Amino acid sequence: MSVVQSVADRAGLDGEFDRVDAVISAWMQRWSLPIVRTAIGVVFVWFGALKLIGISPAGELVADTVYFLPPELFVPVLGVWEVLIGLFMLYRPLVRLAILLLFLQLPGTFLPVVLLPDVVFTTFPYGLTVEGQYIVKNLVIIGAALVIGGSLTSDD
Repeated sequence: MSVVQSVADRAGLDGEFDRVDAVISAWMQRWSLPIVRTAIGVVFVWFGALKLIGISPAGELVADTVYFLPPELFVPVLGVWEVLIGLFMLYRPLVRLAILLLFLQLPGTFLPVVLLPDVVFTTFPYGLTVEGQYIVKNLVIIGAALVIGGSLTSDD
């Protein structure tokens, strides 16, 4: 028995606690996927747009990682790709396409870990720089995309 449940039992609030818990849980079940989809969509549109207009703080990292392609070409193309992921994530009929584009793009975001470890780590393998944290947060995006994709039905 949890501490919260124990306190609720002693205060005679057991039924009220369960009711409030059920309401909150139902709200989260209803809104969690749309909120996650919207959050990912906004992040990708925003980050992609920054690359398109040339003010992305990640632009130099992208250019240094994909050094064999001209950055003045590759960074904006990546920006368009990210904006498309975001827009497709925001428009429910295109979520499957958004997830496909996302899973094609995300492995590349981990390339600096291998190609530029001095930029990613302060102390290998656990001390992350700001750039390293920026890269590792993509694990959350991968997890969220899996949840979104797993929630799709044949009607979607």
